[in-house]
Amino acid sequence: MTKRVAVLMGGWSSEREVSLVSGQAVVDAARALDCDVVPIDVGRDVASILADLKPDVAFNALHGRFGEDGCIQGVLEVLGIPYTHSGVLASALAMNKPAAKQAFAGAGLRCPEGWLVSRAEFRDGDVLPRPYVVKPPNEGSSVGVRIVMNGDNVDPDDIDAWRFADHALVERYIPGREIQVAVMGDDPLGAIEIKPKGRFYDYEAKYTGGRALHVMPAEIHPSSYGEALAIARTAHRALGCRGVTRADLRYDDTQGEPGTFYLLEINTQPGMTPLSLVPEIAAHRGIEFVELVQWLIEDASCDR
Repeated sequence: MTKRVAVLMGGWSSEREVSLVSGQAVVDAARALDCDVVPIDVGRDVASILADLKPDVAFNALHGRFGEDGCIQGVLEVLGIPYTHSGVLASALAMNKPAAKQAFAGAGLRCPEGWLVSRAEFRDGDVLPRPYVVKPPNEGSSVGVRIVMNGDNVDPDDIDAWRFADHALVERYIPGREIQVAVMGDDPLGAIEIKPKGRFYDYEAKYTGGRALHVMPAEIHPSSYGEALAIARTAHRALGCRGVTRADLRYDDTQGEPGTFYLLEINTQPGMTPLSLVPEIAAHRGIEFVELVQWLIEDASCDR
């Protein structure tokens, strides 16, 4: 029987445009699988639209707030519609970086030292030795992230993190390399290294061709490669994730290899754009994009 698949995309988060690109790629792949595909640019009336549509599966291609933080997952749970990726609790934990760090610490995973800081506290002076990172506690795609380096003249009002919340997460900057790992089900698919041409792998580098070099597989010490996969799987399990996730790691090899890993975060709704990392890692394992979409549709479920 042909499955009716509602592809949820767009929305109103800071990552709307990226979500539309991810969603269209999923729509094309699902149609290649002969699914009855209904694209939905998500608005505040999404619950009534889904209730009328009664899809067999909702493919969640939303990014950012409402799409990744457990909100849309809760709507789908109430409606009894199976959906892709992680459930309510795992999504909410992953999107709340301070909460996720606590869960990771409980699982024995190493994260950069850091805590929530108000704008007023930041105005009183550096809260950590430089360099350090300032980021919103619940945004994705490096939105609002700022690295404060030695010699930087920093005005708190010029840091975007406080546009999104009353507090920003301030963390020690970890030198070294950017390593990311995709997990599919309970299987770490591989580790990729990102070499941004700017200071770090920011929003522009993620979604603009030619702004970052992707090295797949990551050219790191063999024991470290295996460790990266193990960290990603442990983080995936620690939050109770399902479907596909991507773990973002820093690999400090400044004193030589093998280096030291620090887990930055888990992304429960990895991008599905032409420049996204999970499809690239999957392809290296022999899993084509259409196969990845098919697996996610078949893996869809409700937590209830």
